[in-house]
Amino acid sequence: MVQAYKLDIVKDLKERLQDAKAIVLVDYKGINIEEVNQLRSRFRSEQVDYLVQKNTLVKIALHDLGITELDSYLVGPTALAICKSDEIAPARIVVKFLKEVMEDKEFPKFKAGLVSGSVFNATQMSALAKLPSREELLAKLLGSAQAPITGFLGVTQGIIRKFVYAVDAIAKAKA
Repeated sequence: MVQAYKLDIVKDLKERLQDAKAIVLVDYKGINIEEVNQLRSRFRSEQVDYLVQKNTLVKIALHDLGITELDSYLVGPTALAICKSDEIAPARIVVKFLKEVMEDKEFPKFKAGLVSGSVFNATQMSALAKLPSREELLAKLLGSAQAPITGFLGVTQGIIRKFVYAVDAIAKAKA
């Protein structure tokens, strides 16, 4: 018979996983409590839900939501980073945490991730984390779209400026 508290845990997990844009599985062994707390606070500041739960309960919750692609990765110590707003935020935070706090140690490391319905392995998650944020990409796109207009304005202003210099030189020559 299933214990009632396990049903509550699965229900809570399903609520957290529902409508998630990114579910990242992280192998967290090798880090101490102080480092875990730092990682949690970084996740919290980016509206990322970070939790550790039994793999079987996570599998049940994922299966109830129709997600079976992550089953093979739910082995050993596994933490979940869940984000409902930014697809890349969990991966970016883990990579930044490794670089700044863990000083390029092995842990925590990616197991896999489900980002916008696609499964990514550990190396793909690392590559995904190196992508610029959505805001940065939009700014670059806007800058690229404005570049021809800016160039055209520069050219037309140059022509007008040279015309004014020519008229000024003629006025000085006649004076």
